[in-house]
Amino acid sequence: MLDPISLLILDVDGVLSDGRIIYDSRGADVKAFHVLDGQGVKYWLRVGHQAAVLSGRASKTIRRRATEIGIRAVYTGAKDKLPVFEKILKRFRVGAESVCYVGDDLVDIPVMARAGFAVATPAAVAEVKRLAHYVTRAEGGAGAVRETIELILRYQGRWAEVTERYQDRLPDGLPAARCPWRDPR
Repeated sequence: MLDPISLLILDVDGVLSDGRIIYDSRGADVKAFHVLDGQGVKYWLRVGHQAAVLSGRASKTIRRRATEIGIRAVYTGAKDKLPVFEKILKRFRVGAESVCYVGDDLVDIPVMARAGFAVATPAAVAEVKRLAHYVTRAEGGAGAVRETIELILRYQGRWAEVTERYQDRLPDGLPAARCPWRDPR
């Protein structure tokens, strides 16, 4: 099921963010994004996979964050996500079996039903969780996307490509693992 996955499509509210919508004094929305999710997307792209954002809400904040983490395919304001999903498949020239979709609400169900690997966050509605192949341990906006990316890349044997550049810089003689220090109090 995870072998053919090469395109990651992400909802935003409740997935890349915690789902809260905050407005500033000018009426612009404010969202908090987790750095581990963004870095995970960069790793995903680094191994040659593709990514897109598919959100029901239109927001400049979404576009800015997507650009920062390297996602160029950004679709917002999609009240009916399935036709947009089909458009994304055509854009990337892949079949639905090659897609991992991460969602959390009822509007995501038609896309999740088509995706090769459907992922839900813990706060997702019950109907979405029942349809998901996997429910993350991390909450939306708190590492759920990174968890999904690591899961897929580890399964595909691609995680070593990500960690290699960091592992190669370790000093000689360093043990394979260290015991964490614990405060004796």
